[in-house]
Amino acid sequence: MKFYQFPDPEESEEGIVCYGGDLSVEMLFSAYVQGIFPWYNEDDPLLWWCPDPRFVLLPEELHVPDRLRRFMKSNAKSDHPFTYTMDHCFLQVIQNCAGQYREDQDGTWIHPEMIAAYTELHRQGIAHSFEVWQDGVLAGGFYGVLIGSVFCGESMFTTIAESTKCGFVHFVENFRKCGGKLIDSQVYTDNIARYGGRNISRTAFLRMERDWLGQELVVDLAECYR
Repeated sequence: MKFYQFPDPEESEEGIVCYGGDLSVEMLFSAYVQGIFPWYNEDDPLLWWCPDPRFVLLPEELHVPDRLRRFMKSNAKSDHPFTYTMDHCFLQVIQNCAGQYREDQDGTWIHPEMIAAYTELHRQGIAHSFEVWQDGVLAGGFYGVLIGSVFCGESMFTTIAESTKCGFVHFVENFRKCGGKLIDSQVYTDNIARYGGRNISRTAFLRMERDWLGQELVVDLAECYR
């Protein structure tokens, strides 16, 4: 696979490393292994980001609110429990993420070009989706990029209350069991903060990522979803 060298993220201003290029598998993969990701509106130039600070969740620091833990236990014993899958319907998940209403956003950055690019990244085994179901209906989910023992989360959606919260906890707990080391959430969100997410310096993030990108999961994460 061709590798593209991006400018040094540490020298970027306001988190923007550069602009231009394309969303090919080679360029996307090159960006992620350098701590960089694309984020731009459909009619804007293609912008590549590496913000400072960086918002992350270390799996061993996962915090599950008591109310959610109680809900997960009762849901598992109910007549209509949530079930969890991995890579069952990637395209449907990313399309639902694109259509998810968000109070703090006007429109979505998950436009058709992004959908096509990450769907191809999924075909190459780099991007993955995690789904939550209830009675055979897709209730929520999220997708992201998995390289080594680093998962770079991209977006979530929910159609049935509590589904994606439960799905995220299920993912983090299994990711940790498989040897996962770092979950990159890019920029601060209240949603991930409630699970123990925190800001770290860009320098610290890039150091962690370098250490763990080449460290493969000790157990195939997909095995936890079978």
